[in-house]
Amino acid sequence: MRVWPGQPYPLGATWDGEGVNFAIFSENATAVTLCLFDAHGDAKERHRIPVLERSDQIWHCYLPDVRPGQLYGYRVDGPYSPQEGHRFNPNQLLIDPYAKAISGAIQWSDSLFAYQVGSPREDLEMNHADSAGGMPKSVVIDNAFTWGNDAPPRTPWNRTVIYEAHTKGLTIRNPNVPEEIRGTYLALSSDAVIDHLRSLGVTALELLPVQHFAVDRQLAEKGLTNYWGYNTIGFFAPDVRYAVGGLGSQVVQFKSMVKTLHSADIEVILDVVYNHTAEGNHLGPTLSLKGIDNKAYYRLEPDNPRFYTDYTGTGNSLNMLHPRTIQLIMDSLRYWVTEMHVDGFRFDLAPVLARELFEVNRLSAFFDIIHQDPVLSRVKLIAEPWDLGPGGYQVGNFPIGWAEWNGKYRDDVRRFWRGDAGMVDELASRLSGSSDIYQWSAREAYASVNFVVAHDGFTLNDLVSYETKHNQANGEGNRDGTDDNISRNWGVEGPSDDPKIVRRRDREIRNFLATLAFSQGVPMIAHGDEIARTQEGNNNAYAQDNEISWMNWDLDEREQGLLEFTQRIFAIRRTNPALRRRYFFRGKLVESGAKDVTWLRADGREMTDAEWNDRSSHSLGMLIRGEAADEIDERGRPIKGDTLLLVVNNREGDEHWCLPRLEISGTWILIVDTERPTIVDEPVNEITLAPASLVLLRYQVEVS
Repeated sequence: MRVWPGQPYPLGATWDGEGVNFAIFSENATAVTLCLFDAHGDAKERHRIPVLERSDQIWHCYLPDVRPGQLYGYRVDGPYSPQEGHRFNPNQLLIDPYAKAISGAIQWSDSLFAYQVGSPREDLEMNHADSAGGMPKSVVIDNAFTWGNDAPPRTPWNRTVIYEAHTKGLTIRNPNVPEEIRGTYLALSSDAVIDHLRSLGVTALELLPVQHFAVDRQLAEKGLTNYWGYNTIGFFAPDVRYAVGGLGSQVVQFKSMVKTLHSADIEVILDVVYNHTAEGNHLGPTLSLKGIDNKAYYRLEPDNPRFYTDYTGTGNSLNMLHPRTIQLIMDSLRYWVTEMHVDGFRFDLAPVLARELFEVNRLSAFFDIIHQDPVLSRVKLIAEPWDLGPGGYQVGNFPIGWAEWNGKYRDDVRRFWRGDAGMVDELASRLSGSSDIYQWSAREAYASVNFVVAHDGFTLNDLVSYETKHNQANGEGNRDGTDDNISRNWGVEGPSDDPKIVRRRDREIRNFLATLAFSQGVPMIAHGDEIARTQEGNNNAYAQDNEISWMNWDLDEREQGLLEFTQRIFAIRRTNPALRRRYFFRGKLVESGAKDVTWLRADGREMTDAEWNDRSSHSLGMLIRGEAADEIDERGRPIKGDTLLLVVNNREGDEHWCLPRLEISGTWILIVDTERPTIVDEPVNEITLAPASLVLLRYQVEVS
């Protein structure tokens, strides 16, 4: 086979129409060997090609006889000295960090560990077994794809409704999706799924990790899997498990999915895991970065580099102090935007990326690079604003341009609807966009991604059906998952046939969904909550690739009713710009002098300081003026919305409310009442809220 020197850029395997350029970074290696394979499961490579060219720590070569579809990997030599942070072992076949496709799943054995498993010296003794037979292979791809006139929807933040979903869990049981593509990228772009998303007013599909991930050995040996996918090993490669067909098909099918969703005006946001990899701690496997240059890619303990600094709870943290590690992440992000056309990212455990020394630094290099990047600065950026390190809870501390999962919204809304006392003032802040958290840093209402539940924790149905977790299926003795669920079962733990309990639970679900739909900020629905999906009380279903996690599309009358209610409330949000302001409320309208938002008590008058401080208060009215809508049309003219009154009551008793009188004659129209699951549209002069319920009214001005 002919071998030419090639170029150090771009990193990875790049097909140029005539041959393939290979380039890989390693600062501390003494030798790099490129290995070519005929089949995925081959235990021995057909060619071993020493990579002799080295430019600025990039090892590179060009093979004019290689074509797309070629399977390959690397062997990297250097010192095996864990005490010094080096774990080179040429017996380990390694995945290219820049691989655009990966052939399959790991076949676990002791050979995938660079050290001698079971040695009394633990990781200090090198393993001489060859790992190639159990390792998936990197795949050379042809990146060509006919995008045609595809363009990102670029939905404004204030019009965005996010739907968090698992690629397989959302589609695997949907009878309206062709059977041969259920559970795949193509299923996500099927008519059945798109119609469902559009019926809910969803503008952005946020996918749990689809970058190629590994299933931990201990899970595989228990017959379980890493279903959620927060165990990345290929930052450029869409996971092959969600594709049908031959090598590299995952790339084309992912692109096809994105293009089809874009044609339906639905954005694609990826949940990405750049804080750690699947290689674990000092006793973990050697799959890629650990064997390519452990000391460059990972945060090691300064006093003993044999061990990893772990801010993630997974065993390792990527080394954000090294420029090549930052480059890997930024190159990956740009690739997903420019080549795969995704519209944004949700960053798992995002504070890890901002740790330059030990503390989280809002002005870290990570943020600086993104802010000046002409590609990444224009897409949606969402942070999970906590990690497991010191000072890791960073809600409200991310810079301009970022939105955050608002954990305080989740907790306060749960506490209010659980019936906790003294939550009225906190709920008011969450309903109005959490300006108390975000406004200090000159950010706007879109900074708050509002959610009640997400993939991690109870489903919405389980939140009102269980008071304790039931994670026995995970095989960890029910010790995994949080114990702080802020949930209530309303009389029975788990399913109930008691009509009274069922009615109460359904009303609570409607309360949560309506609160989410009518809050300022960006709402996020967790997939299946609109049809009362249950995980049977499992609040940590990360390992459950089965009916515990999958959506059941065979809807009964109750589930169909909840779906219709959800469709109705998000349609109200979509057609009322006052419910989705771009900016925080200012306290006064310039035009009329009236307040854009007024907080009311039961007699229809404005709340006083004494009532805000009254912990026995259980109800609140939020009057939003139609003039408060700050949206503009395509010509820059203001769009006026309806004047709305939102009233909430978490008391275990009826609450009579007097409706406020406005300057202009008109009639209050009741449009939502969570006590009544059916559609409401009736004029009222006064209202009586049922126990633990929410109502929304629209003011209809009289036409003279």
